Amino acid sequence: MKMNLVPLLRRLWQVLRQLLLAMALVVGTALAFRFLLYPAVLWAFDPGPVVATQVKRFGILVFATVGYWLYMRYVRRRPAIELRPAPVGAALGGLAGAGLIGLALLPLFAFGAYAVTTQRGFQPGLLEIAGFLFVAAMLEELVYRGVLFQTLESAWGTVPALWLQSLVFGVAHLENVFALNGSGWDLAATVLSVTLLGAMWTLLFVLTRNLWICGLNHFAWNFTILCSGVPLSGIEDWRAQAPIETAYRAPDWLTGGLFGPENSAVTLVLVGLAVGGMLQWAAKHARLRPAPASAA
Repeated sequence: MKMNLVPLLRRLWQVLRQLLLAMALVVGTALAFRFLLYPAVLWAFDPGPVVATQVKRFGILVFATVGYWLYMRYVRRRPAIELRPAPVGAALGGLAGAGLIGLALLPLFAFGAYAVTTQRGFQPGLLEIAGFLFVAAMLEELVYRGVLFQTLESAWGTVPALWLQSLVFGVAHLENVFALNGSGWDLAATVLSVTLLGAMWTLLFVLTRNLWICGLNHFAWNFTILCSGVPLSGIEDWRAQAPIETAYRAPDWLTGGLFGPENSAVTLVLVGLAVGGMLQWAAKHARLRPAPASAA
């Protein structure tokens, strides 16, 4: 028993140490911009509040990406190939993300689960929200797929890392449900749906090994939900900026309840099918990496 426990503890310590180093560099560089360089930019150029907000958001993303690159280059001692530009792949990833959630939204609108109550048209605030959603999606991809998944994958292989990282991703989103005093159904449905979404974006990373493709897919998924006038991951604040206003006309298991269409049974089935198909394709084309021999 002791001889089996020691290697396990050693591997756990290696994983924890790598995660701490990675997050120190990613978060540290982002904080350096936020609290050191960003105030200097405001003092030197005095931009308006809208421009200043976007500079802050995109500056944080740029410096977090630099921190990630430094971690890969000088700690993991390998090139950060997952950051290579892929404009065509990223565009296709964005279209795929919008298309998949669109397939879930279409029948929900067509059969009256969601009813359009007001048509507002384009709202200028959408552009600012789009910037926020893009930065948020890319930061999540850096942290969850770039740092957490790859660290776990190097220790235990692709499949265990896939599900462990996805579960962490799902549990982390419970904060949105707690803020709305959601029911037990909301909590359980959120963990299930966001875990499946985490698995889908992780498998997209496994198939492409590119964070920009995953980030654009993630962003397009979120932005399509926002433009549909329904709650995005339980966030109600932005619905007033959507081109349309909607109301629920069906039970929570179909509409998704407080969390929105990501918790809908329709979305769960579609994402589950996507995850199953991607996992099968990855296995068939030898994209699933085994655990290193030292982890056996």
